[in-house]
Amino acid sequence: MSMAMSMAMSMQAALSDTFFTTPPHFRWLIILYFFVGGISGGALLLASLLRLFGRPEDRPVVRLASYLSLVGAAISGILLIVDLGVPLRFWHMVFENHTGRPMFKWWSPMSVGVWGLLLFSFFALLASVGALAEEGRLRWGPLRLLAEAPLAIIGAIGGIVGGLFLAGYTGVLLAVTNRPIWADSSWLGVLFLLSGVSTAIATLLLVARWRRIEPPSTMAWLARFDRDTLLLEGLALVCFLVSLGAVARTFLSAWGVLLLLGVIGLGILVPLRMGWRRLENGAHNVAVAAACVLVGGFLLRVVVLLSSEQVHVVGTQVTR
Repeated sequence: MSMAMSMAMSMQAALSDTFFTTPPHFRWLIILYFFVGGISGGALLLASLLRLFGRPEDRPVVRLASYLSLVGAAISGILLIVDLGVPLRFWHMVFENHTGRPMFKWWSPMSVGVWGLLLFSFFALLASVGALAEEGRLRWGPLRLLAEAPLAIIGAIGGIVGGLFLAGYTGVLLAVTNRPIWADSSWLGVLFLLSGVSTAIATLLLVARWRRIEPPSTMAWLARFDRDTLLLEGLALVCFLVSLGAVARTFLSAWGVLLLLGVIGLGILVPLRMGWRRLENGAHNVAVAAACVLVGGFLLRVVVLLSSEQVHVVGTQVTR
Protein backbone atom coordinates (compact mmCIF):
# COMPACT_ATOMS: atom_id res chain seq x y z
CA MET A 1 0.00 0.00 0.00
CA SER A 2 1.46 3.32 -1.04
CA MET A 3 2.12 6.09 1.44
CA ALA A 4 -0.33 8.39 -0.37
CA MET A 5 -3.11 5.83 -0.10
CA SER A 6 -2.33 5.22 3.57
CA MET A 7 -2.52 8.95 4.30
CA ALA A 8 -5.82 9.25 2.43
CA MET A 9 -7.34 6.34 4.36
CA SER A 10 -6.11 7.76 7.65
CA MET A 11 -7.62 11.13 6.83
CA GLN A 12 -10.92 9.51 5.88
CA ALA A 13 -10.99 7.53 9.13
CA ALA A 14 -10.25 10.66 11.13
CA LEU A 15 -13.07 12.58 9.52
CA SER A 16 -15.94 10.19 8.98
CA ASP A 17 -16.94 6.69 7.97
CA THR A 18 -19.91 7.82 5.92
CA PHE A 19 -18.39 9.04 2.64
CA PHE A 20 -20.36 6.77 0.34
CA THR A 21 -22.80 9.07 -1.43
CA THR A 22 -22.38 12.19 -3.49
CA PRO A 23 -23.73 15.44 -2.01
CA PRO A 24 -27.48 15.94 -2.65
CA HIS A 25 -26.82 19.61 -3.44
CA PHE A 26 -29.79 20.95 -1.53
CA ARG A 27 -30.91 24.27 -2.91
CA TRP A 28 -32.08 27.26 -0.93
CA LEU A 29 -35.71 26.21 -1.36
CA ILE A 30 -35.02 23.09 0.73
CA ILE A 31 -33.12 25.05 3.35
CA LEU A 32 -36.05 27.45 3.55
CA TYR A 33 -38.43 24.50 3.84
CA PHE A 34 -36.43 23.12 6.76
CA PHE A 35 -36.69 26.52 8.44
CA VAL A 36 -40.38 27.21 7.74
CA GLY A 37 -41.35 23.63 8.53
CA GLY A 38 -39.70 23.90 11.94
CA ILE A 39 -41.60 27.10 12.71
CA SER A 40 -44.88 25.59 11.51
CA GLY A 41 -44.43 22.42 13.58
CA GLY A 42 -43.44 24.38 16.66
CA ALA A 43 -46.43 26.71 16.27
CA LEU A 44 -48.95 23.85 16.17
CA LEU A 45 -47.22 22.20 19.13
CA LEU A 46 -47.54 25.42 21.14
CA ALA A 47 -51.15 25.97 20.09
CA SER A 48 -52.06 22.41 21.07
CA LEU A 49 -50.32 22.59 24.45
CA LEU A 50 -52.05 25.86 25.30
CA ARG A 51 -55.38 24.51 24.12
CA LEU A 52 -55.09 21.49 26.39
CA PHE A 53 -53.42 23.02 29.44
CA GLY A 54 -53.82 26.77 29.04
CA ARG A 55 -56.26 29.28 30.48
CA PRO A 56 -59.08 31.22 28.81
CA GLU A 57 -56.85 34.29 28.40
CA ASP A 58 -54.50 32.18 26.24
CA ARG A 59 -57.13 31.68 23.55
CA PRO A 60 -56.10 34.62 21.30
CA VAL A 61 -52.54 33.31 21.13
CA VAL A 62 -53.80 29.76 20.55
CA ARG A 63 -55.75 30.97 17.54
CA LEU A 64 -52.80 32.97 16.23
CA ALA A 65 -50.46 29.98 16.56
CA SER A 66 -53.00 27.77 14.77
CA TYR A 67 -53.15 30.15 11.80
CA LEU A 68 -49.37 30.39 11.77
CA SER A 69 -49.04 26.59 11.61
CA LEU A 70 -51.43 26.34 8.66
CA VAL A 71 -49.68 29.10 6.72
CA GLY A 72 -46.34 27.43 7.40
CA ALA A 73 -47.66 24.06 6.22
CA ALA A 74 -48.91 25.64 2.98
CA ILE A 75 -45.57 27.37 2.37
CA SER A 76 -43.70 24.15 3.12
CA GLY A 77 -45.74 22.22 0.59
CA ILE A 78 -45.22 24.88 -2.06
CA LEU A 79 -41.46 24.95 -1.49
CA LEU A 80 -41.19 21.16 -1.81
CA ILE A 81 -43.30 21.07 -4.97
CA VAL A 82 -41.38 23.88 -6.67
CA ASP A 83 -38.05 22.27 -5.75
CA LEU A 84 -38.99 19.11 -7.68
CA GLY A 85 -38.12 20.88 -10.91
CA VAL A 86 -41.27 19.45 -12.54
CA PRO A 87 -43.88 20.61 -10.02
CA LEU A 88 -46.80 18.81 -11.68
CA ARG A 89 -45.23 15.48 -10.77
CA PHE A 90 -45.56 16.04 -7.03
CA TRP A 91 -48.46 13.60 -6.90
CA HIS A 92 -46.02 10.76 -7.69
CA MET A 93 -44.91 11.02 -4.06
CA VAL A 94 -48.44 10.24 -2.86
CA PHE A 95 -50.07 8.03 -5.49
CA GLU A 96 -48.88 5.13 -7.60
CA ASN A 97 -48.21 6.10 -11.18
CA HIS A 98 -50.16 3.35 -12.95
CA THR A 99 -52.89 2.44 -10.48
CA GLY A 100 -53.60 5.80 -8.85
CA ARG A 101 -53.76 4.13 -5.45
CA PRO A 102 -52.24 5.82 -2.38
CA MET A 103 -48.56 4.98 -2.05
CA PHE A 104 -46.95 4.77 1.37
CA LYS A 105 -43.48 3.30 1.78
CA TRP A 106 -42.85 2.96 5.50
CA TRP A 107 -39.20 2.08 4.84
CA SER A 108 -38.60 5.31 2.89
CA PRO A 109 -37.88 8.46 4.94
CA MET A 110 -39.04 10.59 2.02
CA SER A 111 -42.40 8.81 1.79
CA VAL A 112 -42.88 9.00 5.55
CA GLY A 113 -42.05 12.71 5.41
CA VAL A 114 -44.57 13.45 2.66
CA TRP A 115 -47.39 11.66 4.45
CA GLY A 116 -46.31 13.19 7.74
CA LEU A 117 -46.57 16.67 6.23
CA LEU A 118 -50.03 15.84 4.86
CA LEU A 119 -51.18 14.58 8.26
CA PHE A 120 -49.71 17.62 9.96
CA SER A 121 -51.52 19.88 7.48
CA PHE A 122 -54.77 18.13 8.33
CA PHE A 123 -54.41 18.85 12.05
CA ALA A 124 -53.25 22.42 11.33
CA LEU A 125 -56.39 22.86 9.22
CA LEU A 126 -58.59 21.46 11.98
CA ALA A 127 -56.99 23.83 14.51
CA SER A 128 -57.41 26.82 12.20
CA VAL A 129 -61.03 26.04 11.36
CA GLY A 130 -61.72 25.58 15.07
CA ALA A 131 -60.07 28.95 15.74
CA LEU A 132 -62.21 30.64 13.09
CA ALA A 133 -65.34 29.07 14.56
CA GLU A 134 -64.29 30.20 18.03
CA GLU A 135 -63.94 33.77 16.75
CA GLY A 136 -67.41 33.57 15.22
CA ARG A 137 -66.20 33.74 11.63
CA LEU A 138 -67.65 30.33 10.81
CA ARG A 139 -71.25 29.78 11.83
CA TRP A 140 -72.02 26.44 10.20
CA GLY A 141 -72.91 24.05 13.01
CA PRO A 142 -70.67 21.05 12.19
CA LEU A 143 -67.61 23.28 11.87
CA ARG A 144 -68.28 24.95 15.21
CA LEU A 145 -67.95 21.53 16.84
CA LEU A 146 -64.22 21.66 16.07
CA ALA A 147 -63.87 24.41 18.66
CA GLU A 148 -65.55 22.36 21.37
CA ALA A 149 -64.72 19.20 23.30
CA PRO A 150 -64.19 16.38 22.52
CA LEU A 151 -63.18 17.20 18.92
CA ALA A 152 -60.99 20.10 20.03
CA ILE A 153 -59.16 17.83 22.50
CA ILE A 154 -58.64 15.11 19.89
CA GLY A 155 -57.38 17.70 17.42
CA ALA A 156 -54.99 19.14 20.01
CA ILE A 157 -53.53 15.70 20.77
CA GLY A 158 -53.05 15.14 17.05
CA GLY A 159 -51.50 18.59 16.82
CA ILE A 160 -48.92 17.73 19.48
CA VAL A 161 -47.92 14.57 17.61
CA GLY A 162 -47.89 16.33 14.25
CA GLY A 163 -45.99 19.32 15.61
CA LEU A 164 -43.30 17.16 17.18
CA PHE A 165 -42.99 15.22 13.94
CA LEU A 166 -42.66 18.15 11.56
CA ALA A 167 -40.34 20.17 13.78
CA GLY A 168 -37.92 17.29 14.30
CA TYR A 169 -38.39 15.19 11.17
CA THR A 170 -35.98 17.13 8.97
CA GLY A 171 -33.14 16.44 11.38
CA VAL A 172 -34.02 12.74 11.49
CA LEU A 173 -34.18 12.69 7.67
CA LEU A 174 -30.61 13.99 7.45
CA ALA A 175 -29.41 11.53 10.10
CA VAL A 176 -30.58 8.48 8.11
CA THR A 177 -28.64 9.51 5.01
CA ASN A 178 -25.11 8.34 4.30
CA ARG A 179 -23.45 11.74 4.33
CA PRO A 180 -20.73 13.08 6.63
CA ILE A 181 -21.86 15.16 9.62
CA TRP A 182 -25.52 14.24 9.08
CA ALA A 183 -25.06 10.51 9.61
CA ASP A 184 -22.38 10.88 12.26
CA SER A 185 -24.70 12.03 15.04
CA SER A 186 -28.07 10.99 16.43
CA TRP A 187 -28.69 14.47 17.87
CA LEU A 188 -29.90 16.23 14.72
CA GLY A 189 -33.57 15.37 15.25
CA VAL A 190 -33.55 16.72 18.82
CA LEU A 191 -31.56 19.79 17.78
CA PHE A 192 -33.93 20.68 14.93
CA LEU A 193 -36.97 20.03 17.13
CA LEU A 194 -35.78 22.45 19.83
CA SER A 195 -34.76 24.99 17.20
CA GLY A 196 -38.20 24.70 15.59
CA VAL A 197 -39.91 25.43 18.90
CA SER A 198 -37.65 28.40 19.70
CA THR A 199 -38.12 29.94 16.25
CA ALA A 200 -41.87 29.33 16.46
CA ILE A 201 -42.06 31.23 19.75
CA ALA A 202 -39.99 34.06 18.27
CA THR A 203 -42.28 34.26 15.24
CA LEU A 204 -45.38 34.11 17.41
CA LEU A 205 -44.14 36.95 19.63
CA LEU A 206 -43.35 39.12 16.61
CA VAL A 207 -46.72 38.46 14.95
CA ALA A 208 -48.57 38.92 18.25
CA ARG A 209 -46.90 42.29 18.72
CA TRP A 210 -47.79 43.28 15.16
CA ARG A 211 -51.44 42.23 15.67
CA ARG A 212 -51.48 43.70 19.20
CA ILE A 213 -52.42 40.34 20.70
CA GLU A 214 -50.33 40.32 23.86
CA PRO A 215 -52.10 38.94 26.95
CA PRO A 216 -49.48 39.42 29.70
CA SER A 217 -49.81 35.98 31.30
CA THR A 218 -49.54 34.20 27.95
CA MET A 219 -46.56 36.29 26.87
CA ALA A 220 -44.83 35.53 30.16
CA TRP A 221 -45.45 31.80 29.69
CA LEU A 222 -44.07 31.92 26.16
CA ALA A 223 -41.02 33.81 27.41
CA ARG A 224 -40.27 31.24 30.09
CA PHE A 225 -40.87 28.37 27.68
CA ASP A 226 -38.53 29.88 25.14
CA ARG A 227 -35.82 30.55 27.70
CA ASP A 228 -35.85 26.88 28.66
CA THR A 229 -36.00 25.82 25.01
CA LEU A 230 -32.99 27.96 24.08
CA LEU A 231 -30.99 26.51 26.97
CA LEU A 232 -31.88 22.98 25.86
CA GLU A 233 -31.09 23.87 22.26
CA GLY A 234 -27.64 25.08 23.27
CA LEU A 235 -27.07 21.85 25.21
CA ALA A 236 -28.26 19.76 22.25
CA LEU A 237 -25.92 21.67 19.94
CA VAL A 238 -22.97 20.92 22.22
CA CYS A 239 -23.98 17.24 22.35
CA PHE A 240 -24.26 17.23 18.55
CA LEU A 241 -20.73 18.59 18.12
CA VAL A 242 -19.25 16.26 20.73
CA SER A 243 -20.96 13.23 19.19
CA LEU A 244 -19.33 13.98 15.84
CA GLY A 245 -15.95 13.10 17.28
CA ALA A 246 -13.15 13.75 14.79
CA VAL A 247 -15.72 14.74 12.17
CA ALA A 248 -16.20 18.00 14.09
CA ARG A 249 -12.89 19.08 12.55
CA THR A 250 -14.97 19.95 9.49
CA PHE A 251 -16.05 23.04 11.41
CA LEU A 252 -12.48 24.31 11.65
CA SER A 253 -13.44 26.52 8.73
CA ALA A 254 -15.73 29.37 7.80
CA TRP A 255 -18.67 27.12 8.66
CA GLY A 256 -17.40 26.85 12.21
CA VAL A 257 -17.13 30.62 12.48
CA LEU A 258 -20.72 30.97 11.24
CA LEU A 259 -21.86 28.31 13.68
CA LEU A 260 -20.10 29.97 16.61
CA LEU A 261 -21.02 33.57 15.88
CA GLY A 262 -24.32 33.23 14.05
CA VAL A 263 -26.02 30.24 15.64
CA ILE A 264 -24.58 30.08 19.16
CA GLY A 265 -23.72 33.74 19.66
CA LEU A 266 -26.48 35.62 17.86
CA GLY A 267 -29.19 32.97 17.97
CA ILE A 268 -28.84 31.68 21.54
CA LEU A 269 -26.51 33.68 23.78
CA VAL A 270 -27.59 37.19 22.73
CA PRO A 271 -31.33 36.58 23.39
CA LEU A 272 -30.53 34.94 26.71
CA ARG A 273 -28.23 37.81 27.66
CA MET A 274 -30.81 40.42 26.71
CA GLY A 275 -33.27 38.82 29.09
CA TRP A 276 -36.01 39.26 26.50
CA ARG A 277 -38.23 36.87 28.39
CA ARG A 278 -38.78 39.61 30.92
CA LEU A 279 -41.37 41.65 29.13
CA GLU A 280 -40.77 44.61 31.36
CA ASN A 281 -37.53 45.17 29.48
CA GLY A 282 -39.60 46.68 26.71
CA ALA A 283 -41.23 45.59 23.46
CA HIS A 284 -38.21 46.73 21.46
CA ASN A 285 -35.91 44.29 23.26
CA VAL A 286 -38.40 41.48 22.72
CA ALA A 287 -38.57 42.18 18.98
CA VAL A 288 -34.80 42.44 18.55
CA ALA A 289 -34.13 39.24 20.49
CA ALA A 290 -36.87 37.39 18.59
CA ALA A 291 -35.26 38.46 15.33
CA CYS A 292 -31.91 37.15 16.60
CA VAL A 293 -33.48 33.77 17.38
CA LEU A 294 -34.93 33.58 13.86
CA VAL A 295 -31.61 34.46 12.22
CA GLY A 296 -29.82 31.89 14.39
CA GLY A 297 -32.38 29.20 13.57
CA PHE A 298 -32.02 29.81 9.86
CA LEU A 299 -28.21 29.83 10.03
CA LEU A 300 -28.27 26.53 11.93
CA ARG A 301 -29.90 24.84 8.96
CA VAL A 302 -27.59 26.58 6.50
CA VAL A 303 -24.49 25.43 8.37
CA VAL A 304 -25.65 21.85 8.91
CA LEU A 305 -26.81 21.32 5.33
CA LEU A 306 -24.14 23.13 3.35
CA SER A 307 -21.12 22.13 5.46
CA SER A 308 -21.76 18.47 4.61
CA GLU A 309 -22.00 19.27 0.92
CA GLN A 310 -18.48 20.69 1.00
CA VAL A 311 -17.02 17.26 1.89
CA HIS A 312 -16.26 15.08 -1.12
CA VAL A 313 -14.30 11.97 -2.04
CA VAL A 314 -12.23 12.28 -5.20
CA GLY A 315 -10.49 8.98 -5.92
CA THR A 316 -8.62 8.18 -2.74
CA GLN A 317 -8.51 11.78 -1.59
CA VAL A 318 -10.97 13.19 0.92
CA THR A 319 -11.47 16.88 0.20
CA ARG A 320 -13.47 19.75 1.60
